[in-house]
Amino acid sequence: MSVRHGQRSARPGTSLSWLLCCSTLLFPAAGYVIVSSLSWAVPNEVDEELDRASTEEAMPAHLEDSGSFWQRSFPTSAHKKDPHLPPAAGTARTQPPAAPPGMFSYPHESGSRLRPGTARFLAHASTWGCLATVSAQEKIPGLPFGNCVPISDGPLDNSTGIPYFYVTPKDSMVADLMKNPMASLLLPESEGEFCRRNVVEPEDPRCARLTLTGQMMAVSSEEVEFAKQAMFSRHPVMKKWPRQYAWFFMKMRIEHIWLQKWYGGISGISREDYFKAVPRKA
Repeated sequence: MSVRHGQRSARPGTSLSWLLCCSTLLFPAAGYVIVSSLSWAVPNEVDEELDRASTEEAMPAHLEDSGSFWQRSFPTSAHKKDPHLPPAAGTARTQPPAAPPGMFSYPHESGSRLRPGTARFLAHASTWGCLATVSAQEKIPGLPFGNCVPISDGPLDNSTGIPYFYVTPKDSMVADLMKNPMASLLLPESEGEFCRRNVVEPEDPRCARLTLTGQMMAVSSEEVEFAKQAMFSRHPVMKKWPRQYAWFFMKMRIEHIWLQKWYGGISGISREDYFKAVPRKA
């Protein structure tokens, strides 16, 4: 080995080894683009266009710092077949596709002004609901106890927003109410046509649900005739129920109204807004 001017000459095999090593490391990455340390295959036509544009002078213009590892600006053709790729710099973003008709029960952007009408619609359209009482049973005293019950807020042409009930003293629910008259009534939209028409599960949040909380009380003698009309017009079979069970009418004095019609929490509605609203179907 010869040395000239105090420097060691490079071995011919050393440069070749580095080239082979670099080629081995870079070869698996051919045909891929890395964005935020993720990679995906690039179509052949895009790869050829990138190769034509990737000269030593043009390459810096195709690289931009996006705060991630590194990102290459795609040519126009890269967006023609894959709508999920990000748009090229300087191009206007296209509007997202509209949701298919009937996708949602109620417009998400409707706002609070439409909630009372939706609540009144659910109260009037529902013919049954789930009533939760505070149990008076020996085994579960003080615990919530649910029961599905038929209801009506009035005849089809006369919505009051007040749920009426036809009950018997032999029902454990009535025994609960005699000790604690407070109860909650859940009215799900799943009873209507929306969930069946759109093949949405009844518990899906897009199927709206109304919860009324208040005090249960027996209907006064002056109001019995209206309660009978309200219940029997919606549930004609009640007229044939055995009389020995001493059926009587009850109603709920509503104190709180809660509505859920989207993913997330529930919205409170004031009694004033609820009772002055007109039932609004989606």
